Amino acid sequence: MKRSIALMLLVLFSLSVLSACNTMAGAGKDVQKAGEKVEDAADKDN
Repeated sequence: MKRSIALMLLVLFSLSVLSACNTMAGAGKDVQKAGEKVEDAADKDN
């Protein structure tokens, strides 16, 4: 019984870590796209 509970906790922890990595990667891409738009706007002004 203790082993199955420990295994379930390990699986839940692993899933939460993996989903957090995907979330951070998506946020990084969004920030990168916003930065590119700012650079394009700055280039148009010059």
